[in-house]
Amino acid sequence: MRKLIEFDDDTFDKLKQLGRDRMATLQELADEAFADLLKKHGIPIDLKDALRRSARLQEATRPQDAAKPRTTAANAARKRGRKR
Repeated sequence: MRKLIEFDDDTFDKLKQLGRDRMATLQELADEAFADLLKKHGIPIDLKDALRRSARLQEATRPQDAAKPRTTAANAARKRGRKR
């Protein structure tokens, strides 16, 4: 999709120089800038990023007991306590 963005002459000159210094195109600079802006506001950039965020949210909302697997020693002690 193409969209038109207008820059003042000074800003455009600085962007061109930055592109030359980094050996990047204006499009690559714009992609990086917009990705940083989306990240700053907590908006996933792509599907992979959205899935990562979703997994982190699910992990954070899980109760602490469910998140920690019990050790075999703890299981054995629990079982011994029941038999008495």
